[in-house]
Amino acid sequence: MGAGQAGLQLGIGLLAQGYGVTIVSNRTADQIAAGRVMSSQSMYDMAVGYERGLGLAMWDDECPPITGVHMRAGGSDGKLLIDWRSPMSAPGQSVDQRIKMPAWMAEFERRGGRLLIEDADLAALERYADESDLVVVSTGKGEIGKLFERDAERSVFDRPQRTISLTYVHDMKPRKDWSALNISINPGIGEYVNFPALTHTGPCDIINLECIPGGPMDRWDEVKTPAQHLELAVELIRTYFPWEAERCSNLRLTDDLGTLVGRITPTVRKVVGRLPSGRAVMGMADVLVLNDPITGQGSNNASKCAMVYLDAIARRGAAAFDEDWMKATFETYWDYAQWVARFTNTHLLPPPPQLLKVFAACGCNPKLAARIANAFDDPKGLAPWYYDEAEADRFLASFEVTA
Repeated sequence: MGAGQAGLQLGIGLLAQGYGVTIVSNRTADQIAAGRVMSSQSMYDMAVGYERGLGLAMWDDECPPITGVHMRAGGSDGKLLIDWRSPMSAPGQSVDQRIKMPAWMAEFERRGGRLLIEDADLAALERYADESDLVVVSTGKGEIGKLFERDAERSVFDRPQRTISLTYVHDMKPRKDWSALNISINPGIGEYVNFPALTHTGPCDIINLECIPGGPMDRWDEVKTPAQHLELAVELIRTYFPWEAERCSNLRLTDDLGTLVGRITPTVRKVVGRLPSGRAVMGMADVLVLNDPITGQGSNNASKCAMVYLDAIARRGAAAFDEDWMKATFETYWDYAQWVARFTNTHLLPPPPQLLKVFAACGCNPKLAARIANAFDDPKGLAPWYYDEAEADRFLASFEVTA
């Protein structure tokens, strides 16, 4: 259920293993291609590598690379308290899902998959559960999403921590060194995140403004038109991230549907969804571990979850996909995803002392900066020093940096 990053990647992977696969989408490929942007979908080496392994990385020659990370923090006066940059060990990329999903839907059918266009409800899920060995739900909207119980022990927040705006633009001035995931923080106000991407009008840039709810950047209810959206985005950048203003002085939207505003409550849910009949269905990816996009992990999580599920299904053989198996499979994924959630949730809160130490040290130690930059590909490597002051001091000492 769901023709997004996770569902299509898993479905195509299962076809290669000889399984019969049906994917249900509530929109046609043409409707997705002609619709509004859905996400920012920055993806890094591990996740893109999984796509390449399945023959799905179709845009390597067209998509501008995300080569490194540049992190800055400062105030509206333009004075920077933190400023460090580092290349990544391998580039990432961002392909507009309005390009990627239609192409993958066509590829899924070309490889023998069955694609159904349907606004599926609980009755449809009952029917699919009756017909299938396993139903995997990769879309969490409407009544279907309510099947999966919130995990109170693993969910840190009970409300959105940011108002999020996406703006797809052309004519951003290029950086003078290399293309980057640009992260700027104005403490107590919000964040600016930017990186290069590919959309249907060619190479572009994506701007993600993360606005603390009720704060001075949270003005998106004023916006009524695409032009007003762009105007407000540029105004907020000039006011709260003035060091980025020059690169944004001549922006134009990629298209009138290249904007998005929303709020996400970071949530962890339980893997088993119970249908009215008592049958069990299995959630995956964002349905189960939903993160704010501040660290750009959503599509990476989807790709990695798909590969965990693909491996678990293939190893199951002829045995039933029962609830114990579903729970064990999710725990395998959670062994990774918990670190993504912790990484992301940490950046939604005021920075703890150890992070200020680490970020300050990155400015004078390229090896340390590279460790942080490459953690966007695999946040698991940040523990424990990213989250504990004593561990951070030991970690910094190992780099011969005075904390």
